[in-house]
Amino acid sequence: MSGTLPLYATPAARELDRRATKQSGGDAYTLMQRAGQAAWQYLLLHWPQAQRIAVVCGPGNNGGDGYVLARLAHRSGRAVQVVHLPAHVPKSELAQRACTEYVASGGRVELFRDALPVADVVVDAVFGIGLSRAPEADASRLVAAVNAQPAPVLALDVPSGVDADRGSAPGAAIVATRTLQFIVRHVGLHTGDALEYTGALELDELEVPAETFDGLHAQATLLNHEALALWLLPRRRNTHKGESGHVLCLGGDHGSGGAIVLCAEAALRSGAGLVSVATQAVHVPAILARRPEIMAHAVESGDVLQPLLERARVLALGPGLGQGEWGRALFQLALQADKAVVLDADALNLLARSPRPLRDAILTPHPGEAARLLDCTTAEIQNDRISAALAMAERYACVVALKGAGTVIAAPGETPRVIDAGNPGMAVGGMGDVLTGVIAALRAQGLSAFDAAAAGALLHGAAGDAAAWDGQRGLLPSDLMPHLRRLANP
Repeated sequence: MSGTLPLYATPAARELDRRATKQSGGDAYTLMQRAGQAAWQYLLLHWPQAQRIAVVCGPGNNGGDGYVLARLAHRSGRAVQVVHLPAHVPKSELAQRACTEYVASGGRVELFRDALPVADVVVDAVFGIGLSRAPEADASRLVAAVNAQPAPVLALDVPSGVDADRGSAPGAAIVATRTLQFIVRHVGLHTGDALEYTGALELDELEVPAETFDGLHAQATLLNHEALALWLLPRRRNTHKGESGHVLCLGGDHGSGGAIVLCAEAALRSGAGLVSVATQAVHVPAILARRPEIMAHAVESGDVLQPLLERARVLALGPGLGQGEWGRALFQLALQADKAVVLDADALNLLARSPRPLRDAILTPHPGEAARLLDCTTAEIQNDRISAALAMAERYACVVALKGAGTVIAAPGETPRVIDAGNPGMAVGGMGDVLTGVIAALRAQGLSAFDAAAAGALLHGAAGDAAAWDGQRGLLPSDLMPHLRRLANP
């Protein structure tokens, strides 16, 4: 798998369907048969022993794909039952044709009542990309029945009920074991709530030629661990610490000293040449005892902070900062220093209280902080994470890394990036402090703000995945440190 993969929105997917149909002589049914054949082969690959197959079909072309699969499964000798709602008789011409051929081959079609037939595999071919609102009551009952039965579920193209563009589920949605996307990777399936429904995601391009994609704009780019090699290049033999940058980490108010230590150590493990910390005096001895490579400074006033700001190349502002008088003072002085800066935690909350465009900054909010930055609700952020990240990037004129499952990297004028790394074990206090240090270190080593945010989020997620080999529950931010070092040297 390539390290960078294009993600497309629904209008682009429909345009590709149109182009592919034209290339196949104008017969759209050829493409539908390819989709059904690909899905059947995929089912055989993952559940070769399945003998009883239930296919839940909708009224459109996604349902047509299901009828093609059902016909192929029936011909192979499997016990196949197609189920649909009374209102979901095939409506599109292609779905009608696929249904007719399935029935002509001896296949059975039944109306859904209250439960699905017993099956070894259930195929979801209800809505595909055709739904962007909550399913109606009857469809919600069908979704609930699919989710209640014990067999694995294969979703064709998109789990029914999930918005393929936004990645949200506005109502009931099918929880798939696996999802096979057709022709394109759908942008919404790789971030946010969609990841709760897709299961394992894979793609079949249905033999569509590469030139079919010419001139078609991707909505975002998916980055997996292989992309780290694009940015984390070997160092030259005659290098020195100054070339790798000086990061100044600002934070650690009373009671929050651990946050700034995690940030600083992550910056060191990610390759920064020099790392300083500006923090409360009480934390300095503990920092030096834990990691003597960190240059820790007690900062009680702006006079003490100013020379530290001048020496640094990049500022990591916010871990453990607090929103009291001390934290507000550091926040104001840091933003006045005209340095590249990575903002996290209370620095983001302080920014939300006095919004302003930032010249050379990277914001790293979680959904709650993002909601404060955009003066909306967390639910609104999660409803469309890519649009939310783009809105923050425009409002604050800088790079944004919207954290969470499928972290989104956005910047004015850039195609967003989605991070395909990380795991639920990373949902623990302190992980964001580590991310801030990682991004700051990569920015200090010369990456652009947009690339540093993307590479940093990817390195952070990949290190979390490596650390989770022993189990996700109980994973600690400090567990990432040795993996950061190893993965920063691809």
